[in-house]
Amino acid sequence: MNRIKNLIIKIQILKDTKGQDLIEYALMAGFVAVAAGAIMPGVSQNISQIFSKIASSMGSAAAQGS
Repeated sequence: MNRIKNLIIKIQILKDTKGQDLIEYALMAGFVAVAAGAIMPGVSQNISQIFSKIASSMGSAAAQGS
């Protein structure tokens, strides 16, 4: 019986798409930032700093989560 419950829970998790929109918007923002950096070299340093801060925050959050 537990195997069936576990299977049902796994299927529900796979069908869940609540965070999908947020990820898509984040990817689009990243693509726009990279394009802006390629077109305007003066902006690329600022974009690099922002991505470094984001990567640092994500690394800290991942370390706390595990």
